[in-house]
Amino acid sequence: MSRTHHQFRLAARPVGLPRPTDWELVEETVSEPGDGELLVQVTHISLDPAMRGWMNEGRSYIRPVEIGEVMRAGAVGRVVASRHDGFATGDHVYGSFGVQEYCLTDGTGVIKVDPDLAPLPVYLGTLGMTGMTAYFGLLDIGRPEPGQTVVVSGAAGAVGIVVGQIAKIMGCRVVGIAGGESKCRMIVDELGFDAAIDYKSQDVRKALREAAPDGVDVYFDNVGGDVLDAVLTRLARGARIVICGAISQYNSVEPVKGPANYMSLLVNRASMTGMVVFDYADRYPEATARLAEWLAAGKLRTKEDVVDGGVKAFPETLLRLFRGENLGKLVLKVADA
Repeated sequence: MSRTHHQFRLAARPVGLPRPTDWELVEETVSEPGDGELLVQVTHISLDPAMRGWMNEGRSYIRPVEIGEVMRAGAVGRVVASRHDGFATGDHVYGSFGVQEYCLTDGTGVIKVDPDLAPLPVYLGTLGMTGMTAYFGLLDIGRPEPGQTVVVSGAAGAVGIVVGQIAKIMGCRVVGIAGGESKCRMIVDELGFDAAIDYKSQDVRKALREAAPDGVDVYFDNVGGDVLDAVLTRLARGARIVICGAISQYNSVEPVKGPANYMSLLVNRASMTGMVVFDYADRYPEATARLAEWLAAGKLRTKEDVVDGGVKAFPETLLRLFRGENLGKLVLKVADA
């Protein structure tokens, strides 16, 4: 049966926030799979701050999305046709399927997921790349110890909510930095953070002195800019800083703002290390197993912000990330599972 579908392709490299003219909505005929291929109907698309970096030209940890190429995105979906020995029609799968309604793939990087164990959006968040980013970044680089103070920025976002909860599982005091009263209330009341700092209404440096009187042992940074600079003034001896992202800088038309207080690293014999989850690919099963175990035991809670708008809602939904409107993992629903 002949199918058509819609996909978003990058039409121009954004300057500042992505605009509607930076995208091209294309309608195409869906090809049937050949030998060794499978066809996936995409049901949910992961929306991540990193997507903004992928739109830029230049050297990075992953090649940029080219002009005219389908926008890169992690997604989950259902196999609707298969000529691949490893996948059958009806399987639910995760992969880098892109911002489109169907994806024809040879199976590279595609993994099966079980919607009976967790709803499909969870495989884009806590049991997906964001959960594994939190797991490896905090445990391998942050190396928290019981009783230490862990601070995480972007604390109400997809990575931040998992970082804070894992730190609590490790026996740490956890302080989250987020924007807005509702986000701060959520991470404390629902997720068990010990304290929250609202960077929109509070002086972060002053609030850190109160929330982390003995200094910050581990800082997991998702935002960069002024918040990173503020935390640098409160480091404990031997502190570890994990640089995961810098969402405050992604859409700036000015040069990236580097840390002015970096000499605190020297004074406090601290370290600051960048991390990219793809470097841990051979250990993904380890992270998934432990995260799933904590979920099943009730030690870890998921929070997905699912927008039921179809693929055509992608450009506007993506902007919610940069306006700070999402609570937890932002997911775009494309079709029923």
